[in-house]
Amino acid sequence: MKQTTFFLLALFALFASACSGGNTSLEGAWTLNSYGHAANPTPALPGIETSITFDADGKFGGTVGCNTFGGDYKINGDKATFSGAFSTMMYCQETDEQERAVLSLISEQTMTFSVSGNQLTLTSEDGASVIILTKK
Repeated sequence: MKQTTFFLLALFALFASACSGGNTSLEGAWTLNSYGHAANPTPALPGIETSITFDADGKFGGTVGCNTFGGDYKINGDKATFSGAFSTMMYCQETDEQERAVLSLISEQTMTFSVSGNQLTLTSEDGASVIILTKK
């Protein structure tokens, strides 16, 4: 009986982890692949360091090419709520559009996230906008 109970518990744990959608952690450093409209995201500018790092203590920060940024985040299931976002305010014509788009998506809002392999997708609450990143 004990073996059957153990087997059923192990099977349940395996099933539950398979249904959970995988990793629920944003922790680590990620590089921008694309951003913008979910149906047709804009590729990240080539050769421009654009990345974000999520720390275990609920802080995030990175660079969007010209400016650096940071803030706080909280995870609740598959939702990431961003708050306290800040950035430096230098103007760089080459990266301006990408910077404004990415920063507006992670400023003071909640996004759904999913991690598949080494790819992180952040999706706006209305499903219209995304940020797609690759693990560094």
